[in-house]
Amino acid sequence: MTGNARAGRAEPGADLMSDMDMAEAERRELAALLATLTPQQWEMPTPCARWRVRDVVAHMISYEDLGPVALAARFVRGRVLWTNQVGVDELASRTPEQLLEMLTTHLRPSGLTAGFGGMIGLVDGTIHHQDIRRGLGLPRQIPPHRLVRVLTAVRTNPRLGVPWRIRGLRLEATDLEWSSGKGPLVSGPGEALLMAMAGRRGITAELTGPGRARLAGRIGE
Repeated sequence: MTGNARAGRAEPGADLMSDMDMAEAERRELAALLATLTPQQWEMPTPCARWRVRDVVAHMISYEDLGPVALAARFVRGRVLWTNQVGVDELASRTPEQLLEMLTTHLRPSGLTAGFGGMIGLVDGTIHHQDIRRGLGLPRQIPPHRLVRVLTAVRTNPRLGVPWRIRGLRLEATDLEWSSGKGPLVSGPGEALLMAMAGRRGITAELTGPGRARLAGRIGE
């Protein structure tokens, strides 16, 4: 079930925003945060395994200018499983200022991240924005309509391993009108559910319910 959020203030015209519009808004908000970071903060670790803040940003923009041939070549180089790391490594020499400039010139997703009407960019951008904020201890309230959309989209995402991770569980947000699945209940804030669904460790302590231990075991914590 999805519906209107119980908490939080919606963006003007939220009901009319497409996935692409929301993906652009997400990147714009992330860019505003990145512009305030110190050099030390750019080097901080994140919940995204082995990636610092700068690495997460590099990953987010590493697909923007790739055409079909270049994209296929990257998948070959990364042997599919490590394709994302290939993109991060290619931008390893860029300074934080250069990475931020690349992001601000690609606020509207293009290339691979524009796939499915911008849904790939929206899901990727929202999760990685939270990776950065959690790594820095800078929480935020994701616009409710955007969070509901991402929760709904990510639950069937095989690339992130979500269907296996939440199989046989019922997820229910305590701050949004959103739930999914059948089985032992796992409940908590929508953002925490999203990050746990994406496989981030250390998140299930923020959740409750008889299904929490099963979800934690699948994440590996």
